[in-house]
Amino acid sequence: MARLKIEVSQFFQSSREEAKHMAEPIEIAAQSFSSPSPAQPTRADTAAIAIEVLEGKSKKGIVARVLPFLGPAFVASVAYMDPGNFATNISGGAQFGYMLLWVILASNLMAMLIQALSAKLGIATGLNLAEQCREHFPKWVVIAMWVLMELVAMATDLAEFLGAALGFYLLFNIPLLAAGILTAILTFVILGLERYGFRPLEAVITAFVGVIAVCYVAEIFLVKPDWGQIAYHAVVPQFRGVESVLLASGILGATVMPHVIFLHSSLTQGRIVTRDPKLLRRLFRFERLDVAIAMGSAGFINMAMLIMAAATFYAQGLTDVGTIEEAHRTLAPLLGGASSWIFAISLLASGLSSSTVGTMAGQVIMQGFLRRHIAPWIRRLVTMLPSLVVIAIGLDPTRTLVISQVVLSFGLPFAVIPLVYFTSRKEIMGVLVNHRITTIIASIVAALIVALNLFLLYQTIFGGGN
Repeated sequence: MARLKIEVSQFFQSSREEAKHMAEPIEIAAQSFSSPSPAQPTRADTAAIAIEVLEGKSKKGIVARVLPFLGPAFVASVAYMDPGNFATNISGGAQFGYMLLWVILASNLMAMLIQALSAKLGIATGLNLAEQCREHFPKWVVIAMWVLMELVAMATDLAEFLGAALGFYLLFNIPLLAAGILTAILTFVILGLERYGFRPLEAVITAFVGVIAVCYVAEIFLVKPDWGQIAYHAVVPQFRGVESVLLASGILGATVMPHVIFLHSSLTQGRIVTRDPKLLRRLFRFERLDVAIAMGSAGFINMAMLIMAAATFYAQGLTDVGTIEEAHRTLAPLLGGASSWIFAISLLASGLSSSTVGTMAGQVIMQGFLRRHIAPWIRRLVTMLPSLVVIAIGLDPTRTLVISQVVLSFGLPFAVIPLVYFTSRKEIMGVLVNHRITTIIASIVAALIVALNLFLLYQTIFGGGN
Protein backbone atom coordinates (compact mmCIF):
# COMPACT_ATOMS: atom_id res chain seq x y z
CA MET A 1 0.00 0.00 0.00
CA ALA A 2 2.88 2.37 0.82
CA ARG A 3 4.44 1.74 -2.57
CA LEU A 4 1.10 2.33 -4.28
CA LYS A 5 0.65 5.63 -2.42
CA ILE A 6 4.13 6.78 -3.47
CA GLU A 7 3.45 5.85 -7.13
CA VAL A 8 0.13 7.67 -7.13
CA SER A 9 1.74 10.74 -5.56
CA GLN A 10 4.48 10.66 -8.20
CA PHE A 11 1.78 10.40 -10.86
CA PHE A 12 0.18 13.66 -9.71
CA GLN A 13 3.55 15.37 -9.19
CA SER A 14 4.57 14.56 -12.80
CA SER A 15 1.17 15.76 -13.95
CA ARG A 16 1.68 19.17 -12.30
CA GLU A 17 5.13 19.53 -13.84
CA GLU A 18 3.81 18.71 -17.31
CA ALA A 19 0.99 21.22 -16.89
CA LYS A 20 3.43 24.13 -16.37
CA HIS A 21 4.34 23.92 -20.05
CA MET A 22 0.77 23.85 -21.30
CA ALA A 23 -1.21 26.93 -22.07
CA GLU A 24 -3.93 25.66 -24.34
CA PRO A 25 -7.30 25.71 -22.58
CA ILE A 26 -9.39 22.65 -22.08
CA GLU A 27 -12.85 22.47 -23.52
CA ILE A 28 -15.42 20.60 -21.54
CA ALA A 29 -18.14 19.46 -23.88
CA ALA A 30 -21.73 19.42 -22.80
CA GLN A 31 -22.44 16.48 -25.02
CA SER A 32 -24.08 13.23 -24.05
CA PHE A 33 -26.30 10.81 -25.84
CA SER A 34 -28.92 11.90 -23.31
CA SER A 35 -29.60 15.31 -22.96
CA PRO A 36 -29.63 18.44 -21.61
CA SER A 37 -29.77 21.65 -20.19
CA PRO A 38 -30.97 20.91 -16.65
CA ALA A 39 -27.75 18.90 -16.35
CA GLN A 40 -25.45 21.85 -16.97
CA PRO A 41 -24.74 22.90 -13.35
CA THR A 42 -23.69 19.37 -12.38
CA ARG A 43 -21.52 19.00 -15.45
CA ALA A 44 -20.00 22.42 -14.93
CA ASP A 45 -19.01 21.54 -11.37
CA THR A 46 -17.38 18.28 -12.47
CA ALA A 47 -15.75 20.01 -15.42
CA ALA A 48 -14.28 22.80 -13.30
CA ILE A 49 -12.62 20.31 -10.95
CA ALA A 50 -11.34 18.27 -13.91
CA ILE A 51 -9.83 21.41 -15.48
CA GLU A 52 -7.92 22.23 -12.31
CA VAL A 53 -6.55 18.71 -12.03
CA LEU A 54 -5.50 18.40 -15.68
CA GLU A 55 -3.80 21.80 -15.55
CA GLY A 56 -2.03 20.88 -12.33
CA LYS A 57 -3.71 23.67 -10.35
CA SER A 58 -5.72 21.58 -7.92
CA LYS A 59 -4.64 21.70 -4.29
CA LYS A 60 -6.99 18.93 -3.19
CA GLY A 61 -5.98 15.52 -1.95
CA ILE A 62 -5.32 12.55 -4.22
CA VAL A 63 -8.79 11.03 -3.87
CA ALA A 64 -10.55 14.34 -4.57
CA ARG A 65 -8.42 14.84 -7.68
CA VAL A 66 -9.20 11.38 -9.02
CA LEU A 67 -12.96 11.46 -8.41
CA PRO A 68 -13.97 13.74 -11.34
CA PHE A 69 -12.50 11.21 -13.77
CA LEU A 70 -14.14 8.14 -12.26
CA GLY A 71 -17.53 7.01 -13.51
CA PRO A 72 -17.63 5.91 -17.16
CA ALA A 73 -15.88 2.59 -16.49
CA PHE A 74 -18.11 1.92 -13.47
CA VAL A 75 -21.18 2.35 -15.66
CA ALA A 76 -19.69 -0.02 -18.25
CA SER A 77 -18.55 -2.51 -15.59
CA VAL A 78 -22.15 -3.15 -14.51
CA ALA A 79 -22.61 -5.22 -17.68
CA TYR A 80 -19.74 -7.46 -16.55
CA MET A 81 -21.66 -8.56 -13.45
CA ASP A 82 -25.17 -8.78 -14.85
CA PRO A 83 -27.57 -11.69 -14.16
CA GLY A 84 -26.14 -13.63 -17.10
CA ASN A 85 -22.91 -13.86 -15.13
CA PHE A 86 -24.81 -15.32 -12.19
CA ALA A 87 -26.15 -18.10 -14.41
CA THR A 88 -22.86 -19.04 -16.11
CA ASN A 89 -20.70 -18.68 -12.99
CA ILE A 90 -23.07 -20.73 -10.82
CA SER A 91 -23.19 -23.46 -13.48
CA GLY A 92 -19.40 -23.40 -13.82
CA GLY A 93 -18.73 -23.55 -10.07
CA ALA A 94 -21.36 -26.22 -9.37
CA GLN A 95 -20.21 -28.53 -12.17
CA PHE A 96 -16.43 -28.05 -12.14
CA GLY A 97 -15.55 -26.50 -8.81
CA TYR A 98 -12.76 -23.93 -8.95
CA MET A 99 -11.42 -25.22 -12.29
CA LEU A 100 -12.75 -22.39 -14.49
CA LEU A 101 -11.52 -19.51 -12.31
CA TRP A 102 -8.71 -18.91 -14.77
CA VAL A 103 -11.31 -18.29 -17.49
CA ILE A 104 -12.85 -15.47 -15.45
CA LEU A 105 -9.43 -13.95 -14.74
CA ALA A 106 -8.38 -14.15 -18.40
CA SER A 107 -11.74 -12.78 -19.58
CA ASN A 108 -11.47 -9.89 -17.13
CA LEU A 109 -7.99 -8.97 -18.34
CA MET A 110 -9.32 -9.02 -21.92
CA ALA A 111 -12.22 -6.85 -20.82
CA MET A 112 -9.87 -4.31 -19.22
CA LEU A 113 -7.92 -3.98 -22.46
CA ILE A 114 -11.02 -3.72 -24.64
CA GLN A 115 -12.80 -1.20 -22.41
CA ALA A 116 -9.66 0.93 -22.20
CA LEU A 117 -9.49 0.99 -26.02
CA SER A 118 -13.17 1.92 -26.21
CA ALA A 119 -12.71 4.77 -23.73
CA LYS A 120 -9.63 5.94 -25.64
CA LEU A 121 -11.53 6.01 -28.94
CA GLY A 122 -14.11 8.39 -27.47
CA ILE A 123 -11.49 10.63 -25.87
CA ALA A 124 -9.26 10.85 -28.96
CA THR A 125 -11.88 11.28 -31.67
CA GLY A 126 -14.99 12.74 -30.07
CA LEU A 127 -16.97 9.98 -31.78
CA ASN A 128 -18.20 6.70 -30.33
CA LEU A 129 -17.59 3.29 -31.91
CA ALA A 130 -20.94 3.16 -33.72
CA GLU A 131 -20.34 6.63 -35.21
CA GLN A 132 -16.87 5.61 -36.36
CA CYS A 133 -18.36 2.55 -38.08
CA ARG A 134 -20.92 4.78 -39.81
CA GLU A 135 -18.20 7.18 -40.98
CA HIS A 136 -15.78 4.57 -42.34
CA PHE A 137 -17.76 1.50 -43.46
CA PRO A 138 -20.07 1.02 -46.48
CA LYS A 139 -23.75 1.63 -45.82
CA TRP A 140 -24.72 -2.05 -46.15
CA VAL A 141 -22.11 -2.99 -43.54
CA VAL A 142 -23.40 -0.28 -41.22
CA ILE A 143 -26.99 -1.52 -41.55
CA ALA A 144 -25.95 -5.14 -41.00
CA MET A 145 -23.93 -4.21 -37.91
CA TRP A 146 -26.82 -2.16 -36.54
CA VAL A 147 -29.24 -5.09 -36.92
CA LEU A 148 -26.78 -7.47 -35.25
CA MET A 149 -26.05 -5.09 -32.38
CA GLU A 150 -29.76 -4.48 -31.82
CA LEU A 151 -30.22 -8.26 -31.50
CA VAL A 152 -27.32 -8.33 -29.05
CA ALA A 153 -28.88 -5.45 -27.10
CA MET A 154 -32.18 -7.35 -26.94
CA ALA A 155 -30.43 -10.52 -25.71
CA THR A 156 -28.62 -8.43 -23.12
CA ASP A 157 -31.79 -6.75 -21.98
CA LEU A 158 -33.51 -10.12 -21.70
CA ALA A 159 -30.86 -11.37 -19.30
CA GLU A 160 -30.82 -8.22 -17.21
CA PHE A 161 -34.57 -7.79 -17.01
CA LEU A 162 -35.10 -11.43 -16.04
CA GLY A 163 -32.38 -11.16 -13.40
CA ALA A 164 -34.01 -8.19 -11.67
CA ALA A 165 -37.43 -9.87 -11.83
CA LEU A 166 -35.92 -13.03 -10.30
CA GLY A 167 -34.39 -10.88 -7.55
CA PHE A 168 -37.81 -9.46 -6.61
CA TYR A 169 -39.36 -12.93 -6.82
CA LEU A 170 -36.74 -14.52 -4.56
CA LEU A 171 -36.77 -11.68 -2.03
CA PHE A 172 -40.49 -11.02 -1.73
CA ASN A 173 -42.07 -14.16 -3.22
CA ILE A 174 -44.20 -12.13 -5.63
CA PRO A 175 -45.25 -13.59 -9.01
CA LEU A 176 -42.60 -13.29 -11.71
CA LEU A 177 -44.88 -11.30 -14.03
CA ALA A 178 -45.58 -8.71 -11.32
CA ALA A 179 -41.86 -8.66 -10.52
CA GLY A 180 -41.16 -7.96 -14.20
CA ILE A 181 -43.54 -5.00 -14.24
CA LEU A 182 -41.97 -3.65 -11.04
CA THR A 183 -38.55 -3.99 -12.65
CA ALA A 184 -39.70 -1.93 -15.64
CA ILE A 185 -41.06 0.84 -13.38
CA LEU A 186 -37.87 1.09 -11.33
CA THR A 187 -35.73 1.13 -14.48
CA PHE A 188 -37.75 4.09 -15.76
CA VAL A 189 -37.11 5.89 -12.47
CA ILE A 190 -33.35 5.27 -12.65
CA LEU A 191 -33.17 6.37 -16.29
CA GLY A 192 -34.99 9.56 -15.28
CA LEU A 193 -31.86 10.61 -13.38
CA GLU A 194 -30.21 11.36 -16.74
CA ARG A 195 -31.99 14.70 -16.86
CA TYR A 196 -29.90 15.83 -13.90
CA GLY A 197 -26.61 15.04 -15.64
CA PHE A 198 -24.21 12.15 -15.77
CA ARG A 199 -23.00 12.31 -12.15
CA PRO A 200 -26.26 11.32 -10.38
CA LEU A 201 -26.74 8.37 -12.72
CA GLU A 202 -23.11 7.32 -12.33
CA ALA A 203 -23.45 7.60 -8.55
CA VAL A 204 -26.55 5.39 -8.43
CA ILE A 205 -25.03 2.74 -10.68
CA THR A 206 -21.77 2.80 -8.70
CA ALA A 207 -23.83 2.34 -5.53
CA PHE A 208 -25.42 -0.76 -7.07
CA VAL A 209 -21.92 -2.08 -7.86
CA GLY A 210 -21.02 -1.47 -4.22
CA VAL A 211 -24.07 -3.43 -3.03
CA ILE A 212 -23.14 -6.39 -5.24
CA ALA A 213 -19.53 -6.30 -4.01
CA VAL A 214 -20.54 -6.16 -0.33
CA CYS A 215 -22.96 -9.06 -0.83
CA TYR A 216 -20.26 -11.28 -2.30
CA VAL A 217 -17.70 -10.33 0.32
CA ALA A 218 -20.30 -11.55 2.83
CA GLU A 219 -20.91 -14.75 0.83
CA ILE A 220 -17.17 -15.51 0.65
CA PHE A 221 -16.97 -15.02 4.41
CA LEU A 222 -19.82 -17.49 4.90
CA VAL A 223 -18.61 -20.25 2.54
CA LYS A 224 -14.99 -20.44 3.81
CA PRO A 225 -13.44 -21.52 0.47
CA ASP A 226 -10.18 -23.38 -0.14
CA TRP A 227 -7.79 -20.50 -0.87
CA GLY A 228 -5.02 -22.82 -2.05
CA GLN A 229 -7.28 -24.29 -4.75
CA ILE A 230 -8.44 -20.80 -5.68
CA ALA A 231 -4.86 -19.60 -6.17
CA TYR A 232 -4.01 -22.67 -8.25
CA HIS A 233 -7.02 -22.65 -10.56
CA ALA A 234 -6.88 -18.88 -11.06
CA VAL A 235 -3.61 -19.23 -13.00
CA VAL A 236 -3.54 -22.82 -14.32
CA PRO A 237 -5.67 -23.32 -17.47
CA GLN A 238 -7.68 -26.56 -17.47
CA PHE A 239 -10.69 -28.09 -19.20
CA ARG A 240 -12.62 -31.26 -18.42
CA GLY A 241 -14.55 -32.33 -21.52
CA VAL A 242 -16.63 -30.42 -24.04
CA GLU A 243 -19.13 -29.15 -21.47
CA SER A 244 -16.40 -27.26 -19.62
CA VAL A 245 -15.31 -25.59 -22.89
CA LEU A 246 -18.90 -24.60 -23.62
CA LEU A 247 -19.25 -23.13 -20.15
CA ALA A 248 -15.94 -21.29 -20.60
CA SER A 249 -17.30 -19.78 -23.83
CA GLY A 250 -20.44 -18.76 -21.96
CA ILE A 251 -18.34 -17.16 -19.22
CA LEU A 252 -16.42 -15.24 -21.88
CA GLY A 253 -19.69 -14.14 -23.46
CA ALA A 254 -20.98 -13.04 -20.06
CA THR A 255 -17.77 -11.21 -19.15
CA VAL A 256 -16.78 -9.36 -22.35
CA MET A 257 -19.94 -7.54 -23.40
CA PRO A 258 -20.32 -6.12 -26.92
CA HIS A 259 -22.97 -3.51 -26.11
CA VAL A 260 -20.82 -1.77 -23.48
CA ILE A 261 -17.88 -1.65 -25.88
CA PHE A 262 -20.09 0.71 -27.87
CA LEU A 263 -21.40 2.44 -24.74
CA HIS A 264 -18.05 3.17 -23.10
CA SER A 265 -16.79 5.16 -26.09
CA SER A 266 -19.93 7.31 -25.93
CA LEU A 267 -19.50 7.93 -22.20
CA THR A 268 -16.04 9.43 -22.74
CA GLN A 269 -16.50 11.15 -26.11
CA GLY A 270 -17.90 14.40 -24.73
CA ARG A 271 -17.24 14.18 -21.02
CA ILE A 272 -13.90 16.02 -20.92
CA VAL A 273 -12.49 17.25 -24.22
CA THR A 274 -9.08 18.73 -24.94
CA ARG A 275 -7.13 19.30 -28.16
CA ASP A 276 -3.73 19.47 -26.48
CA PRO A 277 -1.72 16.26 -27.17
CA LYS A 278 -0.10 16.21 -23.73
CA LEU A 279 -3.39 16.75 -21.97
CA LEU A 280 -4.96 14.00 -24.06
CA ARG A 281 -2.33 11.57 -22.83
CA ARG A 282 -2.87 12.65 -19.24
CA LEU A 283 -6.64 12.37 -19.57
CA PHE A 284 -6.28 8.83 -20.86
CA ARG A 285 -4.05 7.97 -17.91
CA PHE A 286 -6.90 8.92 -15.60
CA GLU A 287 -9.31 6.87 -17.70
CA ARG A 288 -7.05 3.83 -17.42
CA LEU A 289 -7.20 4.22 -13.65
CA ASP A 290 -11.00 4.33 -13.88
CA VAL A 291 -10.98 1.14 -15.97
CA ALA A 292 -8.55 -0.65 -13.66
CA ILE A 293 -10.60 0.05 -10.52
CA ALA A 294 -14.02 -0.62 -12.05
CA MET A 295 -13.10 -3.71 -14.05
CA GLY A 296 -10.97 -5.05 -11.21
CA SER A 297 -14.03 -4.86 -8.97
CA ALA A 298 -16.13 -6.61 -11.62
CA GLY A 299 -13.53 -9.37 -11.91
CA PHE A 300 -13.52 -9.91 -8.15
CA ILE A 301 -17.33 -10.19 -8.09
CA ASN A 302 -17.37 -12.69 -10.98
CA MET A 303 -14.73 -14.85 -9.31
CA ALA A 304 -16.65 -14.64 -6.03
CA MET A 305 -19.78 -15.97 -7.76
CA LEU A 306 -17.95 -19.05 -9.02
CA ILE A 307 -16.11 -19.53 -5.70
CA MET A 308 -19.42 -19.44 -3.82
CA ALA A 309 -20.90 -22.10 -6.10
CA ALA A 310 -17.76 -24.26 -5.93
CA ALA A 311 -17.40 -24.06 -2.14
CA THR A 312 -21.05 -24.86 -1.48
CA PHE A 313 -22.62 -26.89 -4.29
CA TYR A 314 -19.61 -28.66 -5.84
CA ALA A 315 -18.08 -29.38 -2.43
CA GLN A 316 -21.34 -31.02 -1.31
CA GLY A 317 -21.68 -33.04 -4.52
CA LEU A 318 -24.58 -30.89 -5.75
CA THR A 319 -23.23 -30.59 -9.29
CA ASP A 320 -26.69 -30.38 -10.82
CA VAL A 321 -27.46 -26.97 -9.28
CA GLY A 322 -27.76 -25.14 -12.57
CA THR A 323 -30.42 -22.50 -12.01
CA ILE A 324 -30.50 -19.29 -10.01
CA GLU A 325 -33.64 -20.41 -8.17
CA GLU A 326 -31.99 -23.70 -7.14
CA ALA A 327 -28.90 -21.84 -5.98
CA HIS A 328 -31.01 -19.51 -3.84
CA ARG A 329 -33.06 -22.37 -2.40
CA THR A 330 -30.00 -24.55 -1.68
CA LEU A 331 -27.90 -21.86 0.01
CA ALA A 332 -30.20 -21.52 3.03
CA PRO A 333 -29.85 -25.08 4.39
CA LEU A 334 -26.12 -25.11 3.65
CA LEU A 335 -25.11 -21.70 4.99
CA GLY A 336 -28.16 -20.30 6.77
CA GLY A 337 -31.02 -18.02 5.78
CA ALA A 338 -28.85 -14.88 5.55
CA SER A 339 -26.88 -16.32 2.64
CA SER A 340 -29.95 -16.72 0.43
CA TRP A 341 -31.12 -13.20 1.23
CA ILE A 342 -27.68 -11.77 0.42
CA PHE A 343 -27.68 -13.70 -2.86
CA ALA A 344 -31.13 -12.35 -3.84
CA ILE A 345 -30.21 -8.75 -2.96
CA SER A 346 -27.07 -8.94 -5.12
CA LEU A 347 -29.11 -10.38 -8.00
CA LEU A 348 -31.67 -7.58 -7.72
CA ALA A 349 -28.98 -4.87 -7.65
CA SER A 350 -27.30 -6.50 -10.63
CA GLY A 351 -30.51 -6.73 -12.66
CA LEU A 352 -31.71 -3.17 -12.02
CA SER A 353 -28.35 -1.52 -12.73
CA SER A 354 -27.48 -3.60 -15.80
CA SER A 355 -30.97 -3.18 -17.24
CA THR A 356 -30.51 0.59 -17.06
CA VAL A 357 -27.09 0.37 -18.70
CA GLY A 358 -28.49 -1.91 -21.42
CA THR A 359 -31.11 0.69 -22.34
CA MET A 360 -28.41 3.38 -22.50
CA ALA A 361 -26.28 1.18 -24.77
CA GLY A 362 -29.20 0.47 -27.10
CA GLN A 363 -29.79 4.19 -27.50
CA VAL A 364 -26.12 4.77 -28.36
CA ILE A 365 -26.17 1.97 -30.93
CA MET A 366 -29.22 3.36 -32.74
CA GLN A 367 -28.00 6.96 -32.68
CA GLY A 368 -24.49 6.02 -33.77
CA PHE A 369 -25.35 3.75 -36.68
CA LEU A 370 -28.52 5.44 -37.98
CA ARG A 371 -28.49 9.00 -36.57
CA ARG A 372 -31.93 8.16 -35.19
CA HIS A 373 -33.09 8.93 -31.70
CA ILE A 374 -36.00 7.47 -29.78
CA ALA A 375 -36.93 8.29 -26.22
CA PRO A 376 -35.35 5.92 -23.68
CA TRP A 377 -38.76 5.07 -22.23
CA ILE A 378 -39.97 3.87 -25.67
CA ARG A 379 -36.87 1.69 -26.08
CA ARG A 380 -37.40 0.36 -22.57
CA LEU A 381 -40.97 -0.59 -23.39
CA VAL A 382 -39.99 -2.32 -26.64
CA THR A 383 -37.02 -4.26 -25.24
CA MET A 384 -38.83 -5.46 -22.15
CA LEU A 385 -41.57 -7.18 -24.17
CA PRO A 386 -39.51 -10.34 -24.95
CA SER A 387 -38.69 -10.63 -21.25
CA LEU A 388 -42.34 -10.37 -20.25
CA VAL A 389 -43.22 -12.98 -22.88
CA VAL A 390 -40.58 -15.37 -21.49
CA ILE A 391 -42.00 -14.88 -17.99
CA ALA A 392 -45.64 -15.18 -19.12
CA ILE A 393 -45.18 -18.47 -21.01
CA GLY A 394 -43.17 -20.01 -18.19
CA LEU A 395 -39.76 -20.61 -19.80
CA ASP A 396 -36.90 -21.49 -17.46
CA PRO A 397 -35.35 -18.09 -16.61
CA THR A 398 -31.84 -19.44 -15.94
CA ARG A 399 -31.76 -21.45 -19.18
CA THR A 400 -32.90 -18.34 -21.02
CA LEU A 401 -30.10 -16.37 -19.35
CA VAL A 402 -27.46 -18.87 -20.50
CA ILE A 403 -28.79 -18.84 -24.09
CA SER A 404 -28.70 -15.04 -24.07
CA GLN A 405 -25.00 -15.18 -23.15
CA VAL A 406 -24.32 -17.39 -26.18
CA VAL A 407 -26.04 -14.77 -28.39
CA LEU A 408 -23.83 -12.12 -26.83
CA SER A 409 -20.68 -14.08 -27.57
CA PHE A 410 -21.55 -14.11 -31.29
CA GLY A 411 -21.79 -10.32 -31.29
CA LEU A 412 -18.37 -9.84 -29.74
CA PRO A 413 -16.19 -10.05 -32.90
CA PHE A 414 -18.30 -7.35 -34.58
CA ALA A 415 -17.51 -4.96 -31.74
CA VAL A 416 -13.93 -5.95 -30.94
CA ILE A 417 -12.51 -6.12 -34.49
CA PRO A 418 -13.68 -2.62 -35.56
CA LEU A 419 -12.44 -1.25 -32.23
CA VAL A 420 -8.94 -2.66 -32.73
CA TYR A 421 -8.96 -1.43 -36.35
CA PHE A 422 -9.90 2.16 -35.49
CA THR A 423 -7.62 2.53 -32.47
CA SER A 424 -4.62 1.31 -34.48
CA ARG A 425 -4.98 4.05 -37.14
CA LYS A 426 -2.98 7.21 -36.46
CA GLU A 427 -5.10 9.36 -38.79
CA ILE A 428 -8.09 8.59 -36.57
CA MET A 429 -6.51 8.47 -33.10
CA GLY A 430 -3.72 11.03 -33.35
CA VAL A 431 -1.38 10.92 -30.33
CA LEU A 432 -3.50 8.23 -28.66
CA VAL A 433 -3.00 5.68 -31.42
CA ASN A 434 -2.24 2.19 -30.12
CA HIS A 435 1.35 1.16 -29.56
CA ARG A 436 2.31 -1.72 -31.82
CA ILE A 437 2.35 -4.18 -28.91
CA THR A 438 -1.13 -3.04 -27.85
CA THR A 439 -2.49 -3.70 -31.33
CA ILE A 440 -0.82 -7.13 -31.42
CA ILE A 441 -2.27 -8.15 -28.04
CA ALA A 442 -5.71 -6.77 -28.92
CA SER A 443 -5.62 -8.63 -32.24
CA ILE A 444 -4.77 -11.88 -30.43
CA VAL A 445 -7.69 -11.28 -28.07
CA ALA A 446 -10.00 -10.68 -31.05
CA ALA A 447 -8.76 -13.86 -32.76
CA LEU A 448 -9.28 -15.89 -29.58
CA ILE A 449 -12.83 -14.59 -29.25
CA VAL A 450 -13.62 -15.49 -32.86
CA ALA A 451 -12.11 -18.98 -32.43
CA LEU A 452 -14.13 -19.66 -29.28
CA ASN A 453 -17.31 -18.51 -30.98
CA LEU A 454 -16.69 -20.78 -33.98
CA PHE A 455 -16.19 -23.70 -31.60
CA LEU A 456 -19.37 -22.80 -29.73
CA LEU A 457 -21.28 -22.57 -33.01
CA TYR A 458 -19.99 -26.00 -34.10
CA GLN A 459 -20.95 -27.61 -30.80
CA THR A 460 -24.37 -25.95 -30.83
CA ILE A 461 -25.19 -27.17 -34.35
CA PHE A 462 -23.53 -30.59 -34.40
CA GLY A 463 -23.52 -31.43 -30.69
CA GLY A 464 -20.86 -33.40 -28.90
CA GLY A 465 -20.28 -35.49 -25.88
CA ASN A 466 -18.37 -34.74 -22.78
